[in-house]
Amino acid sequence: MNHTARAAALGAGALLLALSLPGNPAAAAELPRIDLRVLVVTDGGPATAALTAELDGQGTPYTTVDLRQSGRPVIDAAYLADTADGRARAKFQAVVLPNDNPFGAGSAEMAALASYEQTYSIPQVDAYTYARPEAGLRAPEFSGSLDGVRAQVTASGKSGPFGYLAGQVPFENNASAASESYGFLAEPAPGADFTSYVDAPIPGASGRGSLVGEYRHDGRRELVVTFVYNQHQQQFRLLARGIVDWMTQGVQLGSSRNYFAVHVDDVFGADDRWDSELNCTPGDVDCPPGQGTPDPIRMTADDAAYAAQWSKGRKFPLDMAFNGGGSELYREENGGADPLADRLIADRGEHRWINHTYNHPFLGCVQDVSTVPWTCAKNADGGTRYVSRTEISQQISDNRNWGQRAGLPLQSGELVTGEHSGLKVLPQQPDDNPNLGPALRDNGVTWLGSDNSRDRGQRPVGPGLTVPRFPMNVFYNAGRTSEQIDEYNWIYTRKADGGSGVCENSSVATCLESPLDSTTGYQDHIVPVESTIAMGHVLANDPRPHFIHQSNLAEDRIAYPVLGSILDAYGALFADNAPVVNLRMADIGGELRSRAAWDTAVKAGKVTAYRIGDKVTVQAPSGVAARATMPTGTDQQLLLGTDPFGSAYAGRTSGWVSPALLQSRVTLNLPSAPGVVGEAAAEQPDVTKAAGKLPVPPGATTYVKPGTDGHTPRALPTRR
Repeated sequence: MNHTARAAALGAGALLLALSLPGNPAAAAELPRIDLRVLVVTDGGPATAALTAELDGQGTPYTTVDLRQSGRPVIDAAYLADTADGRARAKFQAVVLPNDNPFGAGSAEMAALASYEQTYSIPQVDAYTYARPEAGLRAPEFSGSLDGVRAQVTASGKSGPFGYLAGQVPFENNASAASESYGFLAEPAPGADFTSYVDAPIPGASGRGSLVGEYRHDGRRELVVTFVYNQHQQQFRLLARGIVDWMTQGVQLGSSRNYFAVHVDDVFGADDRWDSELNCTPGDVDCPPGQGTPDPIRMTADDAAYAAQWSKGRKFPLDMAFNGGGSELYREENGGADPLADRLIADRGEHRWINHTYNHPFLGCVQDVSTVPWTCAKNADGGTRYVSRTEISQQISDNRNWGQRAGLPLQSGELVTGEHSGLKVLPQQPDDNPNLGPALRDNGVTWLGSDNSRDRGQRPVGPGLTVPRFPMNVFYNAGRTSEQIDEYNWIYTRKADGGSGVCENSSVATCLESPLDSTTGYQDHIVPVESTIAMGHVLANDPRPHFIHQSNLAEDRIAYPVLGSILDAYGALFADNAPVVNLRMADIGGELRSRAAWDTAVKAGKVTAYRIGDKVTVQAPSGVAARATMPTGTDQQLLLGTDPFGSAYAGRTSGWVSPALLQSRVTLNLPSAPGVVGEAAAEQPDVTKAAGKLPVPPGATTYVKPGTDGHTPRALPTRR
């Protein structure tokens, strides 16, 4: 059969429910139990590592067999299947291999896998394999670097597992001197039942070669991937959802969405300005006392009107972290008038609002700013002097009351302290202010913003949990493009080039080859770098918000080119069924909390889930909601009747689900659809290349985004 004959049969409907039906089932009672767990066989390569990272990120259970370990389990019939309650049980719903046969010619383990896949209709993903007839492809018509290639989702890919993409799959090309992705391009082998899902033009030829495709043979289904990748690269991030969807056929524990939220700090207040001569910020703690003259940056009413117009036009509300005292101070100094506050309050419905304390004081230790860097003041007994519970509590309550009087739509449980203060900050303050937790309790605060570059994990503080936020390198002390470029050059260039040199000895910083042009550097370098980093977070199923400052919406409005670039790039890559998800802070905190509980239960082996026919059963520890993705039309079974499960995203239904009243487990009813009947077993193919010998460019195993959290270095003398 040629590679297009089954295109219609490989659409989303047929793929959804092929999983778990044995060959020629005679009756429902004979249907096997298919455990919702993936078997990952790895040789240590970056492709299988990327797929396990994706399963981790989605919260999908898997078992790893490492071919490099001498004491690893042997993959045989007993390892793959047994019986449970008198019913045949397949222990894995899908198999991931490093290539189409990593065991070698005549391997009993490969024979056991093939038989298992035939018997239970279990899909197999070849994480990175040669283009060759044994994988359903001709010999490669091209092999080499794929950097900068513009791959495309085919019609079959759009109607199948990659229907959430708009069409293009651009391969990264971040360093012209290094190859970042290697692969093979080939057409289907003559007579092979092969359907390409993602392809690219073959250089020097008129045809297109497959990069991701499905090969059906011998009663088995393989997803054949012919390029190498790692978990950070955009091409993998774009395709990862579809690969997991294909292997689980839309019936899985775990879920994935693309999140992006932006917090704007210091609204109603003002931010100190970078001094290009002093290379510090007068009025802030990085300038020695008495140096320079503060020149604050504050939005105007026109800036506020533009922000509302932008948010409305983009259908993307910004989260305004506000300091009501900033407006009151401005009114005192300007005869009672504050056009900025009037405009923002009039447009309050276009944004979301977060309490950022009344006057934006530092709420950790009492700072001694007589030297740079500052230190914590000490009590007479030598202990650290901390800001009091009363002061912290008043800053929270005064700002909340101000916002309520202004009619701002607030959630009282959300708080971002000025500079994330009160939380530990190294090296000066290694512990949280002990007065912070009690003050949060006084005010009913349950979600507290933290700086992800300093405090990566969600953690408890008093009665609440932190919500880590990604800092963007659009600096708080820059309202003009020229200031942003100058400070960027100071931080990221060598001393020999006129910079600070902090990048030269930093474990996370990368020095610029030369200083950015003072006119074009922002648009040509900073905007694409920052938008690429943020897009990496968006595509990583990471709900944590990003944060900038009100100064970046003022004067030259330097935030908008970055934010617009992110949203434009996203819109060009994704179909309408996979919109960017913009959650408010409390919802992000809740998502992170639920994920932590679920991941802990999964890693501890305390989650049991399986499918029998059109029913999925999930058992998790009490109080732990299950994270799942199912076909559209799935219902949750109640004692009486049913409820719809989840919400639509990327062609599937996903969400959190807990047992209903008087139930101890979750039962989901899948929509009915025909299954795939297994075909007869066939002789196993030879493997002509040994596992682990496929070409892997140096960048594929070592490439990471700049910085420890996928962000540019945070060794900055600036406030966050």
